[in-house]
Amino acid sequence: MRPAKSPRWGDLKRRRDGLAIVEAGIAAARPERCLAAALEPATVAPGRDAREIVVVGAGKAAAAMAAQAEARLGSRISAGVVAVKDGHVLPLDRIGLLEAAHPVPDSRAQRNGRRIRETISAAPRDALILALFSGGGSALMIDPIPPTGIADLASTTDILLRAGADIGQLNSVRKHLSATHAGRLARAAEGREVLVVAISDVLGDDLSTIASGPFCPDPSTWRDAAAVIDRFELWGRLPAAVARLLARGRDGELAETPKPGDAAFARVRHRVVANLRTAARAASAHAESLGVRARICDLAVTGQAEAAAGRLVRAGRAELERADRPFCLVYGGETVVRVRGQGRGGRCQQLALRAAEVLVGEPRLTVLAAGTDGTDGPTDAAGALVDSGTIARGARAGLDASRHLMDNDAYSYLRASGDLVITGPTHTNVNDLLLVLGAP
Repeated sequence: MRPAKSPRWGDLKRRRDGLAIVEAGIAAARPERCLAAALEPATVAPGRDAREIVVVGAGKAAAAMAAQAEARLGSRISAGVVAVKDGHVLPLDRIGLLEAAHPVPDSRAQRNGRRIRETISAAPRDALILALFSGGGSALMIDPIPPTGIADLASTTDILLRAGADIGQLNSVRKHLSATHAGRLARAAEGREVLVVAISDVLGDDLSTIASGPFCPDPSTWRDAAAVIDRFELWGRLPAAVARLLARGRDGELAETPKPGDAAFARVRHRVVANLRTAARAASAHAESLGVRARICDLAVTGQAEAAAGRLVRAGRAELERADRPFCLVYGGETVVRVRGQGRGGRCQQLALRAAEVLVGEPRLTVLAAGTDGTDGPTDAAGALVDSGTIARGARAGLDASRHLMDNDAYSYLRASGDLVITGPTHTNVNDLLLVLGAP
């Protein structure tokens, strides 16, 4: 992990330590660290070691998860295909790899969804379906429910994201628009045994939300999906086919998604192998190894990114009043940003730039916000590392932080100030890590 360019200001050691702490957290959630026990042959198919295994999956970590499956299960894998975000690829021998866009899906997502359904349907009746899912899976495999098409689902996803819908609200809608979501792949398995192994990017590890719950009973209803559209007043902006489908479902004209107790789930097992707490504990432990007092504070940070920034800085200032040595407050979660402008950025960058405004005049604090997947919004940055000098550095480049926040263009500002954090694909995804580092 590295800053976009080397800063020449502030407490360089605190900045370096912050980057190392986040890297330790991300490393703990990578498949090579967290999948070993779940993919032991005796765990995958106890008592039936000769059975064929067919692998399917989707998500930003799916390639690395598939690589671990190949390493541990070898020739028992008879077929497989996983879908990943563009660029999140690794070499595989037995399992096919498909790419697609994220977070707004493209036509390749439809190809991926159909390939995955076909792979399940073609599996021998006594085969085990090993399903590997992580954050991002919802957008990477889609089979639109008629009369909607992939362009309709892409437009709907973009509209909801720009409106500031959180992951639960977004998934409540798109689960009702695709035949690969909301337990429908369990029905496609037609009684075959299924083991789902997941790396969770969902607060609380709700199995019905991770990758939109392909093999999980869906607690949401058509009315819940329609209520999200009501909440953001989006009926007039949705593609006509999507609006008609949601309205028909809301009015009871369409069958609900598979619910708890459905026979399709009788032979489905789920196992979550890593989540945000996995990363937070590792980050905290690494901070302590550096001589920094660490405390995990809140791993359910949600709401608007700019409001969360204020809360983090206030917590840091309160800690300064009682701290007697360097400290690291560990937070995590998934905030949202209401898109008002035309700039580039993401929720971590928006949070960080707002934190930088609040940090002016407080040289004892540093704030780091990073997506554990290495991607924050449609940018090449994972997030940003800011301090009391960030605003001054941007101003020297002729930039106005408030205007950049209003235009959702935190990326341009933080690039100019030298505060972006760039990791490249990390091959995992367990929400965002947020650190407040202080030196009394």
